Amino acid sequence: MNNRIRIYLTIAVCLTVLITASFISGYWKTAESNGALKVGFVYSEDESTPYTYNFVQAQRLLEEEYGNKIQVYAKSNIHSREAEEPIRDLIRSGCRMLFINMDSDIPLAMSAEFPEVQFCQVSLPTVSLEGAPKNYHTFNGEIYEARYASGVAAGMKLRQLMDDGAILPRDALVGYVAANDTTEVISGFTAFLLGVRSVAPEASMRVRYTGSWSDYNAEKEAARKLIEEGCVIISQHTNTMAPAAACEKAAENGYGVYYIGYHQSMMDIAPSTAIVSIRTNWFPYIRGAVQAELDGQVIEKAVEGNAHGNDLSAGFAQDWVQLLELNNFAAAAGTEEKLNRVIEEFRRGQIDVFRGNYIGVNPHDSSDTIDLSKGYTENRDSSNPSFGYILKDYIVVEE
Repeated sequence: MNNRIRIYLTIAVCLTVLITASFISGYWKTAESNGALKVGFVYSEDESTPYTYNFVQAQRLLEEEYGNKIQVYAKSNIHSREAEEPIRDLIRSGCRMLFINMDSDIPLAMSAEFPEVQFCQVSLPTVSLEGAPKNYHTFNGEIYEARYASGVAAGMKLRQLMDDGAILPRDALVGYVAANDTTEVISGFTAFLLGVRSVAPEASMRVRYTGSWSDYNAEKEAARKLIEEGCVIISQHTNTMAPAAACEKAAENGYGVYYIGYHQSMMDIAPSTAIVSIRTNWFPYIRGAVQAELDGQVIEKAVEGNAHGNDLSAGFAQDWVQLLELNNFAAAAGTEEKLNRVIEEFRRGQIDVFRGNYIGVNPHDSSDTIDLSKGYTENRDSSNPSFGYILKDYIVVEE
């Protein structure tokens, strides 16, 4: 092969490479301008736990509804202190919107570094929006409404048991397996008991903290102890199925105990004891936020809910909180009709949960009390619950 032919071949190869590169570059520029919105999800756990399973359901509904308009990436089992690198990886992948369900202040810090990315995180008591960048958003369901409604279902069961003579009024005791003593947890179990007492005013509550959101063994042990102490109905604010399993096991051993679940239906885990479960429905916010981003709108102006700056919350009225399937085998007669009325009253703004002849005591400062005869408005200023008082004479927190 002479030199002239070699030169021609070299020129041809170079032209081919340039044309191909130009085509690819043009293709990706076109894809970037007309392509899908890349959306990332950062999960503290995986879908084997009810909390994240509930989030994954919303993710899948989003994918089904938006199809090729979006491209979804997900990172699971991310420890709160190790969130930075997974978030950077999603941003490097092109994500311009992130939904984060973990307890971490890292997303807030990173939002200032990446102003072109919308950071949407479940609200936390430890994270303040004061001075936060405009691209950092928080959200949460007004879950106290669902807690109260599920308490009504529990109260209906207690009333049935008392009317049937299965328990005495002094035995109308409910138990609660809780992660910790944050306002989110205290607000929830207070609303639950107030729902119970709206039907069964004889009821009182015992609470056991596990010190963790997801510790199966600790949750199961806490539930077991509450059952042995005489609690007739168990509920929870933790992330695993352990309390449901504990109730079902206790029933097999002759205990007359029932269960109110969280995050997902527990009827397959506790078919004879689960009455109903509640959950936050994350889909309305996630769908609305994605649509706002596609339309170039501000999330808090586009999504229906109660806005507190860059923070949103909502309850039954916007379908952000829900009661799941009722187990008619375990529930008292008339429960479904009663719950339908309660939910409708919430939608109309007719139920004032935190009001009554109660005195609340701050668990960290006994001199700080609240008189609920004047009422307390939950989620007035933030999507993160703020009621943090223990009802004197009605709730006992056990060690």
